[in-house]
Amino acid sequence: MALKNIPGILCPDLLWILSAMGHGDEIAIVDKNFSGSRVSKKTVSGKLISMNAASATDTIEAILAVMPLDHFVEQPLMHMEDPDQAGILLPVHSDVELLCSTAEQRSIKSKPVERFAYYPIAEACFAVVQTGETRPYGNFILKKGVV
Repeated sequence: MALKNIPGILCPDLLWILSAMGHGDEIAIVDKNFSGSRVSKKTVSGKLISMNAASATDTIEAILAVMPLDHFVEQPLMHMEDPDQAGILLPVHSDVELLCSTAEQRSIKSKPVERFAYYPIAEACFAVVQTGETRPYGNFILKKGVV
């Protein structure tokens, strides 16, 4: 991509999605095992962006370079929790919390969402970004803030 200050892993389709999203819209960032094709068809845009070579953390870090998280909600970040370890933050969840807190320069805590409750939330998102994340339950929802 030949633009200044745009992370190279952000493809034009993803940049369009991030730009088209309004304040309060949500985007699902999911791992390689998530049923992204099926879920994305029910989203607002109907779009699935494949980022198979990028981890969830690399993808979210790049998105946060151009998109703020919502300041008007307590938890603009959600994650799918491991049903065998309810209430426990997995390393992938902790890594994303740290990325979000650093990017936003404030404490961001991720809201855990039960596995089956995550799917309808993802379906209501603006779009789905499927990463190559291999760590289990590396599925997140980001709520867009005001630029």
